[in-house]
Amino acid sequence: MRESAQNCGLHHPARRGGALGVCGGDGSVNAAARAAARHGLALAVFPGGTVNHFALDVGVPDFDDTAVAVARGEAVAVDLGVAAPKEGHEVLFLNTFSIGLYPELVRLRERLEGRWGKWPAAAVALARHLRTATPVELRLDGRPRRLWLLFAGNGHYVPDGFAPAFRPRLDDGLIDLRLIDGDRRYARTRVVAAALAGTLGRSRVYSAAAVPRVRLEGLSGTRNLAYDGEVGSAPDQLTLAKRGRGLVVYRPAVPCAEPARRVRLAIAMARHRKRKRGRRLPADGGPSV
Repeated sequence: MRESAQNCGLHHPARRGGALGVCGGDGSVNAAARAAARHGLALAVFPGGTVNHFALDVGVPDFDDTAVAVARGEAVAVDLGVAAPKEGHEVLFLNTFSIGLYPELVRLRERLEGRWGKWPAAAVALARHLRTATPVELRLDGRPRRLWLLFAGNGHYVPDGFAPAFRPRLDDGLIDLRLIDGDRRYARTRVVAAALAGTLGRSRVYSAAAVPRVRLEGLSGTRNLAYDGEVGSAPDQLTLAKRGRGLVVYRPAVPCAEPARRVRLAIAMARHRKRKRGRRLPADGGPSV
């Protein structure tokens, strides 16, 4: 996260109206984050789950980091993802939004990655699920699309492809949009072959873009729609956008685990640079280039 975000002047956030503490994994943290944002409270995250993606990304991988930040009154402001239907209440998401195979893909990948590593596990999981999957039909910024999968991250994830590891920043104001196209000839075969070969990021069936917002329409028949991995019902239309720096989270100015975090970032960025980025998807819905 940028130095400007680390020194955002939010000293002793509790004085600004209170704070909410949560101990658990991503599911518990996501629920607490939504409540904290709704009530204008700062959030203190004590990682206690099997998977703690947000805690790792924000820089509090251990209890000690959060305890130090609370004691010193040090905090950062992070973005929130917003899924706003045309009618009804908006839904906030802390990490990811997805349509299609992504939730099932992640669950299978996490079962396999202990033996094979994250990228090979993701490739095998994608290949298995695509055997019986049906593309989702929708309109993306007004353009009709048939997609195997749509992934939208609250902030840019590295590396590219469908094994995103973490976010270097949580205040970039962008939606990390990644798509697998189901409308091209032999799309299923091409996706599986590219996934197994580790070249999905260069495949013509894969595209990616970092955009401030995107409009999704024609979702009423969509079954696999998930916010932070929690499956939900789909309205006919949704706009994905950002609430810039909409949540205050306790984090020490210099996390106890900062050296390890910097090593992790360097490794991920090195892998990220080695892969060519997928074809870009323009924010205005024009043709890809």
